[in-house]
Amino acid sequence: MVKKIDGHFHLVRAISGFNGKGRLNPLGNGDAIWDDGDLIHLLPEGNDDDYTAESFLKTMDENGIEKAVVLQGSLNGYQNYYTYQSIKKYPERFIGAFSVDFFAENYMQIVERHVEQLGFRAIKLEISQGGGMHGYHFSTPFHLDDDARVAKILHYISNYPGFVVTVDYGNFDQVSHQPEVMARLAKEYPNLDFVVAHLSFPHVDRVEHLRSTLENWRGIDNLYTDISAIQDIDGETNFPFPKSETVVRLAKEIIGAKRIIWGTDSPWSATFNSYNNLATWLENVDIFTPEELEDVMHNNAERVYFKPSAVEAIKNSVDPAVK
Repeated sequence: MVKKIDGHFHLVRAISGFNGKGRLNPLGNGDAIWDDGDLIHLLPEGNDDDYTAESFLKTMDENGIEKAVVLQGSLNGYQNYYTYQSIKKYPERFIGAFSVDFFAENYMQIVERHVEQLGFRAIKLEISQGGGMHGYHFSTPFHLDDDARVAKILHYISNYPGFVVTVDYGNFDQVSHQPEVMARLAKEYPNLDFVVAHLSFPHVDRVEHLRSTLENWRGIDNLYTDISAIQDIDGETNFPFPKSETVVRLAKEIIGAKRIIWGTDSPWSATFNSYNNLATWLENVDIFTPEELEDVMHNNAERVYFKPSAVEAIKNSVDPAVK
């Protein structure tokens, strides 16, 4: 049986999403409504207005998932402190990233608290127009490589070698889409690891666009991509996901299996396809050799996110704000 780490997952202690549609308001039964009236089914059946660590541990155990990387997103609302509590409680199962809105006055105070006091060694930058910062800071578009606030964050975390920067920059038609920037940042900060979420939002009918992006990333050893939610991006529910197979096969061809991290982007993605299907589809196609599959499903996430220094930083952390 292939060992597995879910390299892109979200815990939800309380729905508190915010993006260009306004605030996300819970309705019960996993449903929610944006301030502009858009309804979504956010959580899988059997969940109400949260998806706790204990709920996900049950899903993990049912599907043979050893560990998980807990990331943040504007869709659910930043769950920074609950993520910290969960990793602290289950350090053998979870590692995680925090997020910050760097338009906030105290953004560096927030960053320093999460790194120095809470022990995080990964940050998630949710900058997409569709679901993140470019949606609710629409009048002030920015690029990650020429924004003074981002530079200040990256300079600070570069004092912690191996720190992970995970970026969701949205679809190709969004002002936030900036794949070329990731290559520049990875070269500028060689002691950091960068992960582009969702394989740069691939579409089978625009596969040459993906090819160009991946060629730009070729040979950059500290630049990775996760393949979470690529089924949702291309509207795919036909297991074992032939569209996803096409784009992942291309990624292997250009950047190699050691720079691809499997993940699900659940719980929302598990409302479109079952968690079991998301967890097993790569075993039902012939993209990877058995050794490569173990890298993609487990070893790469272990190497990038579960560094011993990152695990120890969380274990040894003490929050002075909580007596």
